[in-house]
Amino acid sequence: MIKNIAFGAFLLISGLFFAQNTAMSGTEAKAFVTRVSSGTQQIKTLQSDFTQTKKMDFLDKNIVTHGKMSLRSPNMLSWRYTKPYQYSIVFKDNKIFINDQGKKSSVDAKSKTFEKINKLIVGSSNGKMFNDPEFTVTYFKNASFDVARFTPKSSQLLKYIKQIELYFPKNQSTVSQVNMLEASGDTTNIVFKNTKINAPIAASEFTL
Repeated sequence: MIKNIAFGAFLLISGLFFAQNTAMSGTEAKAFVTRVSSGTQQIKTLQSDFTQTKKMDFLDKNIVTHGKMSLRSPNMLSWRYTKPYQYSIVFKDNKIFINDQGKKSSVDAKSKTFEKINKLIVGSSNGKMFNDPEFTVTYFKNASFDVARFTPKSSQLLKYIKQIELYFPKNQSTVSQVNMLEASGDTTNIVFKNTKINAPIAASEFTL
């Protein structure tokens, strides 16, 4: 259950469909990576409202949730779901802390799949995600977005995730949308809005 929660939170990371994208040329991909890596170097904190939609084969309706994501470099990440229920998950000090409507728990994330997912999310704010050895990265584009697609290399991670796509609006260096396709065929989409960069974040955001 914790695995499903972590993956849902990451993606983490909403009426999901994988858009028809065109592959970037080698030159385009290099320019994209350089732009994002350069643009995120000065990011110390990131806050954003999000809407997450999960589509599961055995449910007729999508599961739609809303909340706030907070990130503090180098490795603190908080997801707080506010609607339709109260639920929080914090990645900090190689641990995952969970508050499920008042019921608190934690799990050691070191050397586990959770750590790799968390690392990828944090990496999206500093450009380091492109060098993550756990994933093969391919690059695509469409009229509105540049897209980085991450495919797990390890058989362990492939048991849960088939691919992750991060969407960057043209000429921007922060992610505005994340799509995940799980091995089961279920999909998760997260759309970010009202993003704030380098605004103060209270310590309580990373405490449950």
